Amino acid sequence: MSDALARWNGLPPDEAAQGILPCCGAKVWAYGMAARRPIVDETALLTACDQVWKSLAESDWLEAFHSHPRIGESSATGSTQSAGWSVEEQRSLGAASDDVKVALAEGNREYEQRFNRIFIVCATGKSALEILEILRRRLRNEQATELHETAEQQRLITHLRLKKWLSR
Repeated sequence: MSDALARWNGLPPDEAAQGILPCCGAKVWAYGMAARRPIVDETALLTACDQVWKSLAESDWLEAFHSHPRIGESSATGSTQSAGWSVEEQRSLGAASDDVKVALAEGNREYEQRFNRIFIVCATGKSALEILEILRRRLRNEQATELHETAEQQRLITHLRLKKWLSR
């Protein structure tokens, strides 16, 4: 068991929920994770993550989505840790051409108008051009399809963040 996981397992429930919240901005998810303790290792942590995530209501998904900054921006409503991870996850966007940055900004606006939430993609390891192509493809989705695609992207982001969280 990692030191971070051992410490987290020993916290009172409210502190444990607050401690894991930067990994996924949905409070119900964080409290659900805290309720599953003790968690013995990374595999068990990721399994619990998926089980809790699948049990959430749409409003909880939306709360998690809201904790992210727009693609290409660095401000978010989540914690300092979450904001730092977002900057790291979107690192490739800094090297994007001005044309790609403008297209992403326009795509973000179109996405928000169409779906009434920000565009979320697991950006780690993707170039700015890849992200733009994904955004354009997902703009063609129906509302329900896109909600589930966004939820899957959030789940992937949460997995990456949990692995970082374990290593601190």
